[in-house]
Amino acid sequence: MSPSSPDEAVESTSTKRLEEEGEIAADYLEELLDIADLDGDIDIDIDHGRAAVEIVSEDPEDRSLRRLAGRDGEVLDALQELTRLAVQTRTGERSRLMLDVAGYRAARRAELVSVAEEAIARVQKSGAPVSLTAMNPFERKVVHDAVAAAGLSSDSEGVEPDRHVVIRPA
Repeated sequence: MSPSSPDEAVESTSTKRLEEEGEIAADYLEELLDIADLDGDIDIDIDHGRAAVEIVSEDPEDRSLRRLAGRDGEVLDALQELTRLAVQTRTGERSRLMLDVAGYRAARRAELVSVAEEAIARVQKSGAPVSLTAMNPFERKVVHDAVAAAGLSSDSEGVEPDRHVVIRPA
């Protein structure tokens, strides 16, 4: 059955491309896990127009995969960039793939939403802008999304590694 509209055809092509990115990333990460002698399963999904890949532990008590997240997610950020490069090498196109390891990003996202909600409440109460601490691009995106959902505005200011979010009244 073929797509019934041009929009469906574009969506179908986009979905296939993202699924391909996920498969390439999974192959790359499985090799990495073998080299590092770590046990883990690879889950592939599509989330907000991006391939989303997560390395999960077969045993919930096994904490060895947490090493792939590193302190403050630094190792995870580097591994994500390497995985994106592996995908780009195979496809010839830049990848926006998101990688998570043992739920690190999911837990960090929940923590950041809580921080954003507290800052949003302060802005709504005082009417004054609130600056948050420095964050990496993933963290800033989570905060910007929470701010937009609350009907306020936000900007990123500063230069890496001190780039941070400023939340303002609408």
